Amino acid sequence: MIRHTVVFTLKHPLQSLETKRFLHDAKKILTGIKGVAHFEQLRQVSPKNDYQFGFSMEFADQAAYTRYNEHPDHVAFVRDRWVPEVEKFLEIDYVPLGFG
Repeated sequence: MIRHTVVFTLKHPLQSLETKRFLHDAKKILTGIKGVAHFEQLRQVSPKNDYQFGFSMEFADQAAYTRYNEHPDHVAFVRDRWVPEVEKFLEIDYVPLGFG
């Protein structure tokens, strides 16, 4: 299993229509890609960083994650929405440790 996470800040004001559209469209597009499981959109609230939002999703294995990354809908979302609308981000992918 791979848990793909990203925290990010949008270029749009927090409560703007553009922010709401981005989040709505992201959920619709990304959850429509086969292999995406347990998709969550999160509001980042820690005072220790200044990111606004987070996405979290899981994939059964590396092959499913690779198919997601290469899927035309994901590629188009990154090109047409993510790059122009996201100010900054940090991506972290996790796999279970397998011990402990």
